[in-house]
Amino acid sequence: MTENDERLIEQFLAPARREIADNGFTRRVMRRLPDRRERLSRWISGLGFALAAVLFIALDGVQLLWDALHEAFTAAIEHGLAADIDPKSLLVAGVVLLFLTYKKIASLA
Repeated sequence: MTENDERLIEQFLAPARREIADNGFTRRVMRRLPDRRERLSRWISGLGFALAAVLFIALDGVQLLWDALHEAFTAAIEHGLAADIDPKSLLVAGVVLLFLTYKKIASLA
């Protein structure tokens, strides 16, 4: 639109323009927007994570995880795979897996 068209539209609408009393409506709406939902979402995510941690410990998840890792390494040693694996490479792979696991858990929150 040209500047002239904008002025014509403004002149046409000017007589019908009325200010509506706000009475704090805008402030109340702004306070209730996403911030409240984000807090609720964080609480629910935190509660879910805490519940998962409690269940993991209560259902002996640490021991199950340790047994699974022990069994995997024992099987690798028995089949001669451990002789070909560099301990530094294994450490790097473990760190990368931990990092990717952390990123996945963080993305769910």
